[in-house]
Amino acid sequence: MAKEIKTNAMRFLETKKIVYEALSYECDEFTDGVDMASKLNIEPERTFKTLVAQGKSENYYVFVIPVAQELDLKKAAKTVGEKSVELIPVKQITAVTGYVRGGCTPIGMKKQFKTVIHDSAGELDTFYISGGKIGLQLKLNPVKLSEAINAVFENIIF
Repeated sequence: MAKEIKTNAMRFLETKKIVYEALSYECDEFTDGVDMASKLNIEPERTFKTLVAQGKSENYYVFVIPVAQELDLKKAAKTVGEKSVELIPVKQITAVTGYVRGGCTPIGMKKQFKTVIHDSAGELDTFYISGGKIGLQLKLNPVKLSEAINAVFENIIF
């Protein structure tokens, strides 16, 4: 029997004693979140993507939003106290976070950045986020996650 390979995200959750469920799906390369939710037969409204932005101050920020939604950069900037923020280029994701596009998660990055989770997640018992690699999603309680990574819930989408 093959040993389960744990990601940094999974190890972090276990260290914090946060209960999670890992769900795997077949995927060789980046796929959008709506397609991924369909593959796992889970509701897109409960499935969240992780976006990384940089402010004018050059600080990095993490935003976690429903997969079918788009980040409102003005609202996002306001929540982190910046005049403006811009999403980082895809080619910088690994250098900044330690994760690849499609496997980026707010848990267990190289450095813990200020994180904002869309407020709709705060109303859910569980939600799904990337598990730290392509083809892996984690189901967990969003409030427990926010407490573990010092994230706040705000309306950051259009």
